[in-house]
Amino acid sequence: MPKMKTKSSAKKRFRLTGSGNVKMGQAGKRHGMRKRTNKMIRNARGMTIMHPSDAKKVKTYFLHV
Repeated sequence: MPKMKTKSSAKKRFRLTGSGNVKMGQAGKRHGMRKRTNKMIRNARGMTIMHPSDAKKVKTYFLHV
C-alpha cells in the first residue's frame, strides 16, 4: 500500500495553528496596488484565519489532522 502524501500546494500556502485553525495569506496583494486604498493595503498585511467552511476542505490536504 503506498503512503499518503500531503498536497504540496497546501504545504506552501497554508499553516495549521495549535487550535486547528488554518492560517493563510491575505488576498488581493499581488498586483494593482494603485487602485487599492492605503487602508486596504495596510489591513491586508500578514496572515489571516480562514473561514471554517473553507478550512474544512483545506484540512483534508494535510495528513496529521
